[in-house]
Amino acid sequence: MSLLQTLVKPYSAIVRLLDFLSPVFDLAVRLWVAWAFLKSGMVKIQSWDTTLMLFEYEYNVPLLSPQVAAWAGTAAELSLPILVALGIASRLSALALFAFNAVAVFAYASFLFSTEGSAGLQQHILWGTMLLITVFHGPGKLSVDHLLCKKC
Repeated sequence: MSLLQTLVKPYSAIVRLLDFLSPVFDLAVRLWVAWAFLKSGMVKIQSWDTTLMLFEYEYNVPLLSPQVAAWAGTAAELSLPILVALGIASRLSALALFAFNAVAVFAYASFLFSTEGSAGLQQHILWGTMLLITVFHGPGKLSVDHLLCKKC
């Protein structure tokens, strides 16, 4: 047996294991990012007066009044993560949540790009990257989308 053949066997075994675990990884990515946004939405509805104040004085959401931005942002944070987590319209819902994340960075840029907000900016970058995994790679086998597409 040649050296190459000796190396191919363990490599093939590792690839098969990673292929087997891939759906679990896809689900973990979706659940992680969904939980981050869902928690934020829950905080917003628990303290609605504070949410309205933040949208009026801190967040600079373009084109929307602070009240409309607060309602739209909260609705996005409560609905889109559920779709992403379950894998329903996964690519579209992940893309919408990615856009929401980008608007959040833009709206709160004065803080996020400061020294104090650098950790928050890193979180938004991580969440955006995780969402793009679902946008470009798809939700994986552990999703409603996958179940529905199998029946098509």
